[in-house]
Amino acid sequence: MDERRTALVFKALCDENRIRILKLLCGGEKCACKLLEELNISQSTLSHHMKILCDSGIVASRKEGTWMHYSISSDGAQTAKELLTELTTVTGGEECICC
Repeated sequence: MDERRTALVFKALCDENRIRILKLLCGGEKCACKLLEELNISQSTLSHHMKILCDSGIVASRKEGTWMHYSISSDGAQTAKELLTELTTVTGGEECICC
């Protein structure tokens, strides 16, 4: 996966509010109104965080009436796991000759 896409995934995971949102979504799909109640943040702040989470692919959204409903995307979550593994797996490689 390219570096830009990888950065989007990790950007989604590097904020306390977004981590709290993901923890709430682990219990299943949630309406934005429920997330607002739980998080005690403004609607515009929630929208900002949800855009980042959805752009990363980790969270999926659907509209029902006037409210958005959010859930963890199994494909997006799997991609995030694979990226972390890829970035943290030592493959050997060459020794550093500068030191």
